[in-house]
Amino acid sequence: MTAEDNRIDRRWEQLHTWGPYGFLGISIVLGVASAAPGTSRATWLTAWSLVGAALVLQLWWHGTRSRRPDHGRTPSAAGSAYYVVRWALAFALTWLSPFCAFYAATGYMDADELLPRRWRRLGLLAGAVTVAGAQTGGMPFRSVLQWLLFAVLLVVNSALQVGIAHLNEQEKQRSRERTETIAALRQALDENAALHAQLLVQAREAGVADERRRLAAEIHDTIAQGLAGIIAQLQVVTNTPEPKVAEEHVGRALALARHSLGEARRSVHNLAPVALEHDGLPEALRKTVAEWGERTAIRAEFTLTGTAEHLHEEVAATLLRIAQEALSNAARHARASRVGVTLSYLGDFPGGEVILDIRDDGTGFDPLAVPARSRVGGFGMDGMRARAERIAGSLTVESEPGLGTALSARVPLVRHDN
Repeated sequence: MTAEDNRIDRRWEQLHTWGPYGFLGISIVLGVASAAPGTSRATWLTAWSLVGAALVLQLWWHGTRSRRPDHGRTPSAAGSAYYVVRWALAFALTWLSPFCAFYAATGYMDADELLPRRWRRLGLLAGAVTVAGAQTGGMPFRSVLQWLLFAVLLVVNSALQVGIAHLNEQEKQRSRERTETIAALRQALDENAALHAQLLVQAREAGVADERRRLAAEIHDTIAQGLAGIIAQLQVVTNTPEPKVAEEHVGRALALARHSLGEARRSVHNLAPVALEHDGLPEALRKTVAEWGERTAIRAEFTLTGTAEHLHEEVAATLLRIAQEALSNAARHARASRVGVTLSYLGDFPGGEVILDIRDDGTGFDPLAVPARSRVGGFGMDGMRARAERIAGSLTVESEPGLGTALSARVPLVRHDN
């Protein structure tokens, strides 16, 4: 409920609490002012007795209403009794003075709160009888014309009150439906938040298993091959009597050993995104691209578009992993002279997206002809695609032999949980 709704409710509450006092006061002032000079003492005594009874009734209902949890907003036996007695007093006062119909009109504004649904229209009709009698000129009627005028005014007043009551009931029904809809939406949001947290946990667990597979593939593709190459070089050394040839192969073995050590360190380093410990994703990507370019002597550029936001750690880690693997593939297979990495934040539409684009001018390949990933194969396109899909993203690859490769990963823009 908005602040405006609360303010309106307070105004209605004040009107229902103090309105009857105000209308009773107006009726007394106008009744006394319009009283005929020759009004009998008995009439005055009766009128003031009725006024006193009405005031006592209002004070009783005020105390009773304030003690109820709902402040008298729902029909009850006490509320119905109060409505009937108040109507009787207002009718009697209006019989003595037509101006007392102001007090009778209070029944129009609280019949829906005091009377059960099946008696509500009868209560409004009773109030319309009193008001129509006052509008006719006062009771009792002394001519047929007054009776005819009373009948017409009674129909008009009843129709107006029934129509207003019907519209009011429809508005309350719409308000109840809006309240129920808001409650359902809040429940759905809570359920979505819980589901989102569960999905992140599952993604994290799946990421751990995937890292294990990736590390095994890294060892097989790089370290194991490097060790095999070292063994081959050392075997040549042990089988050759020429010092110059042996020295050359020892140098090659040392180079392979250094390379394999670097690969081992890289594999262990990539097991967890250390680059994201102190930097956001844009800065981590910028450093990764720069270091990769220095290591491979390939021209590499990083570009950021859109307004950078602090992403959820799972989203940032996924995009960093994809970038590292794509750059590794470009170094191994593409034989490119230039690589461009672009990170784009698209948060201007519902949900938002983060897009990572990696392009190279290398040899390219036919995406449809890429062999299926083997049990001990490298991370590859399938692994990068699986990473993106685990966080409800997608990966697309465009490439042709001789025309380079363009890779694009699109993931939801999920902000960091503060």
